[in-house]
Amino acid sequence: MNYLQPIVDFFNHPVFIIIGGLTVVIAAIGIIYRASCLIFGISPLVLRMGIALWRRKIAIIGTADAFSSLSSSLRDSGIIKSKNMCHIPLDNIDKCKDFTIFLVDWETSSGSIDQILASRSNHHTAVIIFAKPATIPADKMNDIANRSNTIVVNFKGRLSNDILNSLVTTSFDGK
Repeated sequence: MNYLQPIVDFFNHPVFIIIGGLTVVIAAIGIIYRASCLIFGISPLVLRMGIALWRRKIAIIGTADAFSSLSSSLRDSGIIKSKNMCHIPLDNIDKCKDFTIFLVDWETSSGSIDQILASRSNHHTAVIIFAKPATIPADKMNDIANRSNTIVVNFKGRLSNDILNSLVTTSFDGK
């Protein structure tokens, strides 16, 4: 053990003690900074997403066949629960004013699209229109594109992604 004493004495020099102490302080500051970034950066997003998936309701506007098709696609994704989806028939569009996301089947609801867009309670209500490619006329597409929080989806695989984006980006009053 006598042969290790010069090495121990060399590293017990005050310069090494100061550098070691500074390194520990810098590492502690870095850990605190990363933890605060996680808490203040990611936590609000996770909390908002959790509340959105738990409490927000989706109005699916169209015929009963369209509702069953679209709701089964959303249920199959495992993200949206059945209790958060509600069928709104075309003859009762005013019932959807309490919902914050409208999912519209273009094939069955194209004649009522102006009434659906007008029934939004505010501009924070997202309207997602499911339409097969090239079925929306250019003038209607321009009208839809000029409105806030409207999305046209033509694939069922993208539907759940656009609903998730709408859940996060539109406000929720907690009603």
